[in-house]
Amino acid sequence: MIDILAYPLDRLVRTLERDYGKGLYHAEALYREVFKNGNRNVLSAPEFLGSPKLSTALAGQVVVDPGRIADTFREENLTKFITRLSDGLKVESVIIPMTRHNTLCVSSQVGCRMGCAFCETARLGFKRNLTVSEITGQLYNARHVLKKKIKNIVFMGMGEPFDNFDAVMTAVRIMNAQKGFDIALRHITLSTAGLVPGIEMLAEMNMPGIRLAVSVNGPDDRIRSGLMPVNNRWPMAALKEALLKYPLPKRGVFLFEYILIKGVNDSRDHARRLAGFIHPLPVRLNLIPYNPVDAFGHASPCDKEMHEFADLLTEKGVFVIKRWSRGRSVSAGCGQLGKHLAGNDPV
Repeated sequence: MIDILAYPLDRLVRTLERDYGKGLYHAEALYREVFKNGNRNVLSAPEFLGSPKLSTALAGQVVVDPGRIADTFREENLTKFITRLSDGLKVESVIIPMTRHNTLCVSSQVGCRMGCAFCETARLGFKRNLTVSEITGQLYNARHVLKKKIKNIVFMGMGEPFDNFDAVMTAVRIMNAQKGFDIALRHITLSTAGLVPGIEMLAEMNMPGIRLAVSVNGPDDRIRSGLMPVNNRWPMAALKEALLKYPLPKRGVFLFEYILIKGVNDSRDHARRLAGFIHPLPVRLNLIPYNPVDAFGHASPCDKEMHEFADLLTEKGVFVIKRWSRGRSVSAGCGQLGKHLAGNDPV
């Protein structure tokens, strides 16, 4: 079986050469039909109509299964869609409108094992990793089923990307392939809760341009560990050491995400300690107001508190971008994915 959504182009070429005596010409035709044209009936392409023996041999062997969109939720131009997978489990993805294109927030796992206190996905627990085609299938569905122009990919949906490292990086290769989805690496962001081994493995892959985001959310180990259990395994000193060694491209920066939670991590002293942790890393910090989730009894900051915290960081030399909540009404905001998946079990 050839699961096109899971095959990097070089692997597809090798498979066609080994099993069918064909190669790059037909592999690129398959890629074009599936990734660029959204055509699941790939053998109707001229390259295969002109090779009837090959078409006969491939019949029933080529699979294009991105999963079925089970539901959609909209807030103005923002769209959250739920994909039902082959075993009945479901994942959520979010299409975020930009000025001239859209960003797709992709999930990498069903549920998550990181256990972050402020995250709805964590309450689902960990069900399983997504396969390569279940990851790339979210982009296929966004582009070819929902007909959205997707230019940016952020792995900030359900799950921890570095906890499913091999599948995620294979999906990135497929998304990046010029003959396929053609998403430039500089438009792909991998976000981690702070899995140091994943950061180190990404560094070794030498993929200049891909963007690395780190969910920080605490100014020190005590607060961060209370919010993010991963900090008990890889505390902030280990995280900073890995980032200091990371081979950023010239003028490259890390993206830091800091969810501001009223009364938890939002004081003047917290801002001072956070700035101390950041220095001397080149960072753009996304300051995000906490989106309320069930069973976490804390409040969101008001706009004034957001501005004050951002101003304190700016005074300390931190580049801050205030990210006002979008998608909150359909549980599509940061930390809210999974709320519509109660009882998400295989069937």
